[in-house]
Amino acid sequence: MLSALVNKPNRVVEKQRLVQNSHAPIYYRLPRSKLYVTSYYAIFTVGILSSAVGAYQLIKGKPASE
Repeated sequence: MLSALVNKPNRVVEKQRLVQNSHAPIYYRLPRSKLYVTSYYAIFTVGILSSAVGAYQLIKGKPASE
């Protein structure tokens, strides 16, 4: 029943060769890492821009009512 989870091939040496033979930066060496890094940068940028807009609105203040 659990043989599909327990009897898996050992791919450590294969992945080790993949990482050590690459000349790319460490955060781009593994598969799908470009997706992870790009999504992190996108979320980080949205957060920073949202903070900047919020700070601008707080500094600007509400318009004076007559």
